[in-house]
Amino acid sequence: MLGRRGASDESDEVEINLSPMIDCIFILLIFFIVTTVFVNETGVTVNKPEVKGAQALDKNSILIAVTADNDVAYDGKIIGIPGVATVVKQALKDDKEMPVIIQGDSDASHGIVQMVHGEAKVAGATKISVSTKQ
Repeated sequence: MLGRRGASDESDEVEINLSPMIDCIFILLIFFIVTTVFVNETGVTVNKPEVKGAQALDKNSILIAVTADNDVAYDGKIIGIPGVATVVKQALKDDKEMPVIIQGDSDASHGIVQMVHGEAKVAGATKISVSTKQ
């Protein structure tokens, strides 16, 4: 038996099976892709006014900007005041409690910022904030 065992050791090949590790990595990759949160930035630069006591929201939110030229922007596109309700309604389909943050430029008209606020409220938003410098 000893002689036979020695002969079989030479013909046996050692293999490392990587299939379970690759499966695990793919499952983790799919998990991270599914749970990633994408935030649509406004796409325009806004010079925010300074206000004491301003706090940043750490949740996923709808960002709408009002530029110094009183243009209303979302995701890098000028949507105008009538487009605010459409954007907010579409975003609130997934999460009814998602906050709306209006980034009003310090040179923007207060009336335009308030019109954006009103359109967001009409669209069903319950948490609306105006972003300022901290």
